[in-house]
Amino acid sequence: TLQVLAAASLTEAFINIAEEFEAQNPGVKVELNFGGSQRLRSQIEFGAKVDVFASADQRQIELLEDQGYVHNLPVIFASNQLVVVSSGNGRVQRIEDLAKPGRRLVIAQKNVPVGAYSREVLSYLSGETMFGLKPSFKEEVLRNLVSEEPNVKFVVQKVALGEVDAGIVYQTDVTIAKEAGSFAVIPIPSSANVKAKYPMAVLKEAPEKKLAQSFLQFVLSTKGQLVLTEHGFTGP
Repeated sequence: TLQVLAAASLTEAFINIAEEFEAQNPGVKVELNFGGSQRLRSQIEFGAKVDVFASADQRQIELLEDQGYVHNLPVIFASNQLVVVSSGNGRVQRIEDLAKPGRRLVIAQKNVPVGAYSREVLSYLSGETMFGLKPSFKEEVLRNLVSEEPNVKFVVQKVALGEVDAGIVYQTDVTIAKEAGSFAVIPIPSSANVKAKYPMAVLKEAPEKKLAQSFLQFVLSTKGQLVLTEHGFTGP
């Protein structure tokens, strides 16, 4: 059995990848665990027996590298961008609406990759003359937060259920989110967006090192990359 820890935003893509990998390797079982990348990192630090870790940002893997948990050089296998999703109640229709008083917003916690990226994007947007956004834009948006979630799936859920007016999520969550409820997607201009890079590594204490290595190669293969593309990710 191969133990894989992966960022919550990889859920649907990695379930498919694991199925394909198992089909190619009869008798092999891939055990997947998903969550916020920082929470997964601390599970590894607390001694969880893991073969592969796929993170939504480089920081989590770098922290593990510094402590000697990583077996080989991490590889970037996919990238992602952010979008604003609104619950379709009409209260957030444009980027600038996020800063309007009384809007109810949700983003991920700042120690979670998507939460850090969201704050980065808000900084880039502040004072963005093309949209006529004020330098205080980020501050005003953060004032409208009603909750901060431990991973991106919770952000999607809150918007899908109409508990909030809008949230910031990965572009890859949109396809899934659209099935979950009435959704409006507001793109973030590329000048203010981030390129979220996803690294993956085999761990030093991996019980199944050889198998872990072939899983990593499979994700990087044409077949693995095709699955990621189908789920809205772009290449590394």
